[in-house]
Amino acid sequence: MTPKHLCFLLLFPFLACSKLPSASREASTKAAASVYYPPKGDAWQHKKPEQAGLDPAVLQQAVEWAKTQETSQMTPNFSTQEEIFGTLLGPMPASHAPTNGLVLRHGYIVAEWGDTKAVDPTYSVAKSVLSTILGITIERGTIKDIHDPVAQYIHDGGYDSERNRKVTWEYHARQTSEWEGEMWGKKSDFIGHEAFGKGERKPRELQEPGTYFEYNDVRINRLSLSLLELWKKPLPQVFKQEIMDPIGASDTWQYLPYRNSTVMIDGKPMPSVSGGTRWGGGLWISAQDEARFGYLFLRQGQWKGKQIVSANWVKQATTPGPVGPDYGYLWWLNTTQKAWPDAPATSFAALGAGSNTIWVDPDHDIVIVWRWHNGSPNELIKRVLAAVKPE
Repeated sequence: MTPKHLCFLLLFPFLACSKLPSASREASTKAAASVYYPPKGDAWQHKKPEQAGLDPAVLQQAVEWAKTQETSQMTPNFSTQEEIFGTLLGPMPASHAPTNGLVLRHGYIVAEWGDTKAVDPTYSVAKSVLSTILGITIERGTIKDIHDPVAQYIHDGGYDSERNRKVTWEYHARQTSEWEGEMWGKKSDFIGHEAFGKGERKPRELQEPGTYFEYNDVRINRLSLSLLELWKKPLPQVFKQEIMDPIGASDTWQYLPYRNSTVMIDGKPMPSVSGGTRWGGGLWISAQDEARFGYLFLRQGQWKGKQIVSANWVKQATTPGPVGPDYGYLWWLNTTQKAWPDAPATSFAALGAGSNTIWVDPDHDIVIVWRWHNGSPNELIKRVLAAVKPE
């Protein structure tokens, strides 16, 4: 740089710097425009694996293996549902589809098997949906801080006890709330074989809220009700308007409540939905719509230039907490304990019984949705990643 140019920058720094944001914005806009997002409907573009940097033979071997891994946990007619989880509170479909799934690379479908349009219960994948609604609630300022006690906002009696007054929104999202009570006829201690089936638990001493991890649907159902009371409209409507419609999801999915989970909000009856399908109801959705949801998180909450979910929330939701397993805000992580040893530490997933899996891999720009399989996602992950060609 010549002295003349240096003098110009020192005297008129605002002129020199003013060009940088514009150039940066232009580059950012071009980068965003180059990212593929599927349109609504059946026009989701497929690409041959080799066009997306994958070895087609290796990827096909992975798919063929996945097809052989039909779930043994959940019978096609759900006849083992109550044996496993306890008394039903909501509806169940007559049957579910055989194992199915798809692989996205750079947003394009590079592999697909089974009936990916079948609308089936997705069990605890719904927890990651509730987490996302929580994030949007915080972003809008309805909740000022995730560390706030829920009792500051909710006054329906559910947070009146000395213990429950300590429960924060974050504790609910991390499953460390130790909230004590009953929701829709199910007690938070999970004691009682008829109510909880094989999920019945032994009595234990409750710990201080925030200090102990327990995967607990009763407490997540409490979180769901609390969010309903803040939004003052059914959460399925919130999910549709704030997330699913903007990302072009189909109109086939349903988010069903229990038969006894309707409450009065401002004098109007509204259904409170669950964080799973353990006791019936829950989120019934296709693999293709799940792939859109996973792809939204792969793209850091952005869809076609619009920030649907804040990138900051995506980061927070996929960051582990101080207690329990690799777990964020109702998302499963791979940071330290390596549930998927062949996957990057940055990958994360929404998981549900059955098994239902939405696995997101930012390192390789991949999303895998795999449904009704034997619960070994790492085995498919390592086969798919083996197909990734070095760049």
